[in-house]
Amino acid sequence: MLRGKTIIVTGANSGIGKATAAELLRCQGRVIMACRDRERAEKAVQEIQQEAGTEQGELVIKLLDLASLKSVRIFCEEIMKEESRIDILINNAGIYQCPYTKSEDGFEIQFAVNHLGHFLLTNLLLDLLKRSAPSRIIVVSSKLYKYGEINVDDLNSEQSYDKAFAYARSKLANLLFTLELSHRLEETGVTVNALTPGIVQTNLGRHVHIPVLVKPLFNLASRAFFKSPEEGAQTSIYLACSPDVEGVTAP
Repeated sequence: MLRGKTIIVTGANSGIGKATAAELLRCQGRVIMACRDRERAEKAVQEIQQEAGTEQGELVIKLLDLASLKSVRIFCEEIMKEESRIDILINNAGIYQCPYTKSEDGFEIQFAVNHLGHFLLTNLLLDLLKRSAPSRIIVVSSKLYKYGEINVDDLNSEQSYDKAFAYARSKLANLLFTLELSHRLEETGVTVNALTPGIVQTNLGRHVHIPVLVKPLFNLASRAFFKSPEEGAQTSIYLACSPDVEGVTAP
């Protein structure tokens, strides 16, 4: 049970994030849904609360656009003013194989949203997480990190852009950040762990082009072999709730 615990979940209005928020609510946690679109977040809140049953915690919507470092700073300023503690931070939100665009700060959009936004968010909330110890940071990465590499001479993919490679690089950056953070947080009471949820049926792949003739077969295969959002959320929920990982952090 998470009664008395406050949890931030980024990207909590759909997919794995929504399923994670729903289960944490059932565990009576106070869940701050950090979302870019208020209308979509409000719709998600209604759906989650209807399914959660009578014994449930609290859902709070806070606007957060991870593609904007200004938005991240505003979000964190509000959290620091309004919240006495943050027990769990789940860096879940992500985008996948987008056409080449840059964030308002001039960064390649997948690297900006998947890594840089969460990097800044986590660092700005670290003091509060330390004061709330024992507390947990959870980073949702991807097995596709194996295909990424960090090219410091072309982080913005201005010399060449491969949308699949850019996603893999952002997920590799997630893991490198988690590893370094685990060393820096030793003896603080704050644990940090990363996970890969597997292949999950969500709207993450909305930018992936599938030929019209192949789409029916693909949809059938995805229903048969892909995880549901609820299944994909299980590792995040485990790392957030389980006493088995109390005090356990990334190596």
